[in-house]
Amino acid sequence: MPSFIKEVGAWISSIAVAIVLTLLIGLFVFQPTQVLGHSMDPTLQNEQRIYVSKLSHTFHYEPNYGDIVIIDSRVDRPRDFMDDLMEHPLLEFLRGVHDENMYVKRVIGKPGDVLELKNHKVYRNGEALDEPYLNELMQFPVERKWTVPEGHLFVMGDNRNHSKDSRDIGFVPFDHVLGIKM
Repeated sequence: MPSFIKEVGAWISSIAVAIVLTLLIGLFVFQPTQVLGHSMDPTLQNEQRIYVSKLSHTFHYEPNYGDIVIIDSRVDRPRDFMDDLMEHPLLEFLRGVHDENMYVKRVIGKPGDVLELKNHKVYRNGEALDEPYLNELMQFPVERKWTVPEGHLFVMGDNRNHSKDSRDIGFVPFDHVLGIKM
């Protein structure tokens, strides 16, 4: 009987270590996620699985222009470690919920950039962006202009006519950028 107890204890400790490592890797290094919706068509499709590097979030560096990022769209509230923990895929699976506040978008503007929507295009600092990933002309009712504040990004979906992004939610604070698509 004692060898059986040792065997069970060894299994339990191995499973516990695996769970802790899964949590740590998912919080700080990389994690899988799923695209929900069509805002990134044609680049990414609805329900497509992608992997996200969490290093930009862990080490607080800003993404590059054109990077596809995962953001917390609740830009009007501060984030803390508990947000990161509760959004971990393992805990979401155990709770049986998926956080619909996580968006997949593309970085269009960084701090200090002046962005304009005109002539069915996005202009950054006076120059039209070359965006071969778009599959249709962008439609908008009125020309708009923004200056990206310090510590924030401006993000947009590739399916511009069917995307809720910085045009709607506002500028995204760096700490709301949860990772970069690998």
